[in-house]
Amino acid sequence: QVQLVESGGGLVQAGGSLRLSCAASGSIFSINHMGWYRQAPGKQRELVAVITSGGSTNYADSVKGRFTISRDNAKNTVYLQMNSLKAEDTAVYYCNADGGDWYFGQGTQVTVSS
Repeated sequence: QVQLVESGGGLVQAGGSLRLSCAASGSIFSINHMGWYRQAPGKQRELVAVITSGGSTNYADSVKGRFTISRDNAKNTVYLQMNSLKAEDTAVYYCNADGGDWYFGQGTQVTVSS
């Protein structure tokens, strides 16, 4: 089992920045990819960014150039730096870990006011 705890969400004005953190615990040796998903009201959960154990990254087109995912393997933590935030980035953001099974955190709310 892998436990994921997110932090760093909040309310920010459009154009502002936030940094999300996700700390993993438990069977962390099994984790390969880690990433961030988000779900806006009335919409399906969507992939925002993913990072492999080797550090390769991939982003949704809607956040490319604005968001950066990074990983500190020593701290078992993954980060999402979000810059130039837009109102359409408003959502609950979920940390994800692929350790054979898929794991999600409890989510953290990000609200961007226009």
